[in-house]
Amino acid sequence: MHFSTLTLDQIVMSVMTVIAIREAMIVFLPDHIAGPQGWLIDTSTGDHV
Repeated sequence: MHFSTLTLDQIVMSVMTVIAIREAMIVFLPDHIAGPQGWLIDTSTGDHV
């Protein structure tokens, strides 16, 4: 098997892409899917004191 090497730039770009997709999902999906108490993305995590 031949594995290609990953550079730090590729890893950083992948992380930034995932973050951008998550933020877009929070903006465009309804709250019951990606919002407070959402089943896909729960934006209220960490707000409970």
